Amino acid sequence: MTDSVKVESGTAMGQAGAVIDNKEIQSILPHRYPFLLIDKVLDLEAGKTARGLKNVTINEPFFPGHFPGHPVMPGVLIIEAMAQVGGVLAFKSAGTNNRVVYFTGIDKARFRRPVLPGDSLKLTVNVIKTRGAVWVFKGEARVAGALVAEAELMATIMEK
Repeated sequence: MTDSVKVESGTAMGQAGAVIDNKEIQSILPHRYPFLLIDKVLDLEAGKTARGLKNVTINEPFFPGHFPGHPVMPGVLIIEAMAQVGGVLAFKSAGTNNRVVYFTGIDKARFRRPVLPGDSLKLTVNVIKTRGAVWVFKGEARVAGALVAEAELMATIMEK
């Protein structure tokens, strides 16, 4: 049996409109500024799927160097944001404490268009398979409904 958590009528736990807010994400993932790349998880169905959000602002620390005069979010950070949503999904699905989710692999990464300041990056991960502590996800990143990046991601849950 899986647990399903959805946003209804604009209310949810923590931040308005968020199922899992930034504070709870920080209790799950070890990442902190400037490497915490998801603002909230919009919905999550344990063992199956999760959707997260990253609001991309001009204040991101990578923009001055990527690229001067033409700011573009690095593709590797889009993949990392997808992996962080996958990490929250794996952690919440496994129901474990005192453990951490490690990103262990990536396959079939494709980048379709640049992500720019002002974009809202919607990140979806779907479980392809699990075997013990190992998880494999299909991840997609979209801006205004358009696919900007996709990849297969692997993670494992381990003791801290």
